[in-house]
Amino acid sequence: MSRKNIAAGNWKMNTTIEEGIDLAQLIAGAERSKEVITILGVPFTHIYPLQKKIKVSSKVLLAAQNCHHKTSGAYTGEISPTMLAAMKVPYVIIGHSERREYNHEDNALLAAKLRAALDAGLKVIFCCGEALDIRKAGSHVSHVKNQLVESLFQLDAKEMKNIVIAYEPIWAIGTGETASPAQAQEMHAAIRSMLQIKYGKRVAENTSILYGGSVKGNNAKELFSQPDVDGGLVGGASLNGAEFVQIINSF
Repeated sequence: MSRKNIAAGNWKMNTTIEEGIDLAQLIAGAERSKEVITILGVPFTHIYPLQKKIKVSSKVLLAAQNCHHKTSGAYTGEISPTMLAAMKVPYVIIGHSERREYNHEDNALLAAKLRAALDAGLKVIFCCGEALDIRKAGSHVSHVKNQLVESLFQLDAKEMKNIVIAYEPIWAIGTGETASPAQAQEMHAAIRSMLQIKYGKRVAENTSILYGGSVKGNNAKELFSQPDVDGGLVGGASLNGAEFVQIINSF
């Protein structure tokens, strides 16, 4: 088994249901590379309507943008992984930098979310990455390693088949700044090396690692051409149907 090329869009808190349906149908109906897995990370409100509107044959998969670490309980406003699994949502995004910063999600909580999501039968897009001060200090590799060790590396090798890693340089998210292809490759190669040390060569070679940080139609091809970059977790550009399709076809 070889790792997959993936184009994942993270819509964040954007689009009404009607706008989301229009956007998803544009993407699903476009000419896209059959070799690329297309995932749309949509608001919770959109999941059921989009499941009804997107044809299964289009091979566009949905992801929730977050889930709770408990299966049920007195957690007002939260969504459990078992609820998502019951809706047959295949993926959930865990550890996005905005959740880490704005909702104060630390590595221990993310470890619990990972465990809960996998136990519910979900696949996980797990995000990691560093802020600008950490990058400038030259400690970005050790920072990301710590994130993986304290959250992801609780899993055994067999469970890693259900994990996609997304490396996000926080200083490049929504800023218009993008890590250079060389910077992206450096971190992706470092992450793959960490996986090999922890789990062995097979897991390292089969785990898809995505780049997330101002991916656009005009830079995706160069980023995705790097040997250890297996696609992108795309924010703003995924809200433009034509541009997101261009990104999908950039491999």
